[in-house]
Amino acid sequence: MAARTKSRTSDRMMGILSPLALLLLWEVAARLGAIDTRFFPAPSAIFDTFLSLARSGELWINLWASLQRLFLGIIVGGVPALILGVLMGLYRPLRMAIDPLVAATYSVPKSAILPLLLLIFGLGETSKVAMVAIGMFYPVVINTATGVLNIQKIYLDVGKNFQASPFQVFRTIAIPGALPSIMSGVKLGVGMGLVLIAISEMTGADSGLGYMIWNSWQILSVETMYVGLILIAVLGAVLTLALDEVESWLLPWKSH
Repeated sequence: MAARTKSRTSDRMMGILSPLALLLLWEVAARLGAIDTRFFPAPSAIFDTFLSLARSGELWINLWASLQRLFLGIIVGGVPALILGVLMGLYRPLRMAIDPLVAATYSVPKSAILPLLLLIFGLGETSKVAMVAIGMFYPVVINTATGVLNIQKIYLDVGKNFQASPFQVFRTIAIPGALPSIMSGVKLGVGMGLVLIAISEMTGADSGLGYMIWNSWQILSVETMYVGLILIAVLGAVLTLALDEVESWLLPWKSH
């Protein structure tokens, strides 16, 4: 147990040190004039802009707006995808009916759907939440169905022999058995959701990290643009670490 904890701590330290080393190299290159600071400002200049935006409150308003849309979209897209994925894995006729539709629509670029969503839902919050929900839906439904299909048949047979109800099979066999695949789908969906929330906020929004990035491009505030980009990257890393912790708690046998 101690060796496992030490290994995890070492991995986390490596994950923290590698971005810091990259930032240090970036700072040195900017100060030595090896890169054009008009396009690649030094991290110290970006950090000064971050502090300025944080003091004014603009940063927190945009961050909170994006987080609200992101988490609402994750729920709206993830919960139906989880239920549908389990049902597709358990019931072959349903899988045969829906799988071609999922395969056909999955290949459509999600950013290309934005104009249609704006047409249907308008420029308000609903279109942005819908973008995240779409990005969350496909990885979760595909990975969940795959996870259920990979459950050994003997477990389903045991449930049938004990006359388990469909809900009991869903809750005690399908969900636990497919959980590793479900967690992989959730991680992919959250990452896709971050990409799509930034894209959707660049059109018809007056708040959010995507709006902040697009607005800073329009006024040529490069440092502000980098603040938004780095915040999205940090947010992605934090959410991934949080999901890793949830996964290690739910699936302790997978930790190594």
